[in-house]
Amino acid sequence: MLTVQSKIAALREELRREKLFAFIFPSTDPHQSEYTADHWKGREWISGFSGSAGTAVVTLHSAALWTDSRYFIAAAQQLEGTEFQLMRERIDGTPTIAEWLQSEHSQFSVLSSQLSTEVALDGMTSSHAYVKALKEDLRKHGGFTLRTTFDPLQRLWTDRPAIPAAPIVPQPLEYAGEDVTSKLTRIRKALRQVHADGMLMASLDDIAWTLNLRGADVHCNPVFVSYLLISSRSATLFVDEAKLTPAARQHLQQYGIATAPYDGVKEGLRHYPDYNILADREEISDTLMQAIKNSPRTLNSKLSTLNFPSPVPAMKAVKNDAEQQGFRQAMIRDGVALVRFLRWLKPAVAAGGQTEMSIDSKLTALRAEQPLYQGLSFDTIAAYQAHGAIVHYEATPDTDATLRPEGLLLLDSGAQYTDGTTDITRTIALGPVTDEQRRIYTLVLKGHIQLQLLRFPDGASGTQLDAIARRGLWQDGLNFLHGTGHGVGSYLNVHEGPHQIRMEYRPAPLHAGMTVTDEPGIYIEGQFGVRIENVLLTQPWRETEFGRFLQFETLTLCPIDTAPIDVSLLTPKELRWLNDYHQLVYDRLSPHLDTADRDWLRSATACKH
Repeated sequence: MLTVQSKIAALREELRREKLFAFIFPSTDPHQSEYTADHWKGREWISGFSGSAGTAVVTLHSAALWTDSRYFIAAAQQLEGTEFQLMRERIDGTPTIAEWLQSEHSQFSVLSSQLSTEVALDGMTSSHAYVKALKEDLRKHGGFTLRTTFDPLQRLWTDRPAIPAAPIVPQPLEYAGEDVTSKLTRIRKALRQVHADGMLMASLDDIAWTLNLRGADVHCNPVFVSYLLISSRSATLFVDEAKLTPAARQHLQQYGIATAPYDGVKEGLRHYPDYNILADREEISDTLMQAIKNSPRTLNSKLSTLNFPSPVPAMKAVKNDAEQQGFRQAMIRDGVALVRFLRWLKPAVAAGGQTEMSIDSKLTALRAEQPLYQGLSFDTIAAYQAHGAIVHYEATPDTDATLRPEGLLLLDSGAQYTDGTTDITRTIALGPVTDEQRRIYTLVLKGHIQLQLLRFPDGASGTQLDAIARRGLWQDGLNFLHGTGHGVGSYLNVHEGPHQIRMEYRPAPLHAGMTVTDEPGIYIEGQFGVRIENVLLTQPWRETEFGRFLQFETLTLCPIDTAPIDVSLLTPKELRWLNDYHQLVYDRLSPHLDTADRDWLRSATACKH
């Protein structure tokens, strides 16, 4: 088995052969997916770091990896023993990739006057916008040039997984709530508003939503590898046609969607029938954007490219009535599984022998018993005590901690159901907790509650709401660096945009019908972590002379552990919210539980005073 160092050594041989100074490995695939199929996990292959976000860079003499705060601790552990230097993004003093390359080149240029100033990345797996910005930064820092037509993994990664080929099936209209014809009509209308005849769609969840199809090409994400080319009168799905089930073929034929091989998208662009095409530069790879720009029709001034954001994410984010109801039903089934799990958990831990991985398996098995279950929506984070401080921790046989009847367990999990996607975090006291754990737990809960109590103008951005969840934490000198909330797909990706609730500026407006999570947290490295998360649905509140106002409906149905709460830190309004929420949980879930589970839930949701 190749080690990280042996892979780096082989890569450097390729760099010397190609007269390159460095190669850049992003985390993305040709579709700019957050979670990628194994075939495109080149950054993980070269570095050993398995997080969903990060960029690895290898030069002739050095190596570094950039990632965000979710993975600082995990990345430090996974990179230990390799020559990769961890670069903590958005932390003062952390250089950009271009700045670091400039420094490294200056340091080693004294050893060779012929040291190349060309670096490379695979333009097929990087968006045109990213490549353009990187080129400018590289030119500014060190005068580097960027090659986008070289992929060393084709030679080096000898056991590279194939592009996935899982079956594609229709999403029933009773859960989708809108047929394909209606969606295409809305998309074309939006395109006409920016004077576009059609568009190239590369985002896998956008394609799945548009065509009411689902797949299983990406772990935990019910999508399929493909492109969708929409013109004013036609639409073509570029996909491995062997993946189309008979039902999917009939579905596409019903709506007049043509099919072509996945690797035929460049040829499809050559024969695009209209005079202009929208290509979102944040979504379309640099390689495909260059294919459009260099096509004969473009060079002959018969095709122009329009740079506007895709209209689909904003459409997909607003859930229709069927999708909203699907979420509510999925949350009931998920809540039933969680209640059964929580009733089992503490006695099982007290009896001994339970670990992070064993309770993960138990919860997954209970969810799998529920109707319409399709799998997990992400890999479960079962993090005990110090592991809870690792934001995206995932237990392995080497790290699998034994649970004891004391301290805090952070459990972040979710499931895919045909009618909805769930994402929930609970921090659970397995026994006695410290005063510090109790204080921080309660401060996190206060932030969680304050966001759900909020009423706000239609069209406000998540950045404007973010401080509400952080206020009590900031007052105590505490903060978290990940986002406070993200959209959730309707039996689609658990992370869905364009809206987010986070400190960094995100202008996407919030409207009625959007799902968003509420998940503040605090992490004390080496000791414990606390996060509490519900999925919310943005709903109309009322209209006044100052405009329309919105509020949140809480979708997630699961008790919040009251054992670690310091009630003296809660305001009467916050305590009333907690009691009202627990009454809602009991009312919605109790009809679906047996006597023992119902009795446990009654105790878990009892009023706090």
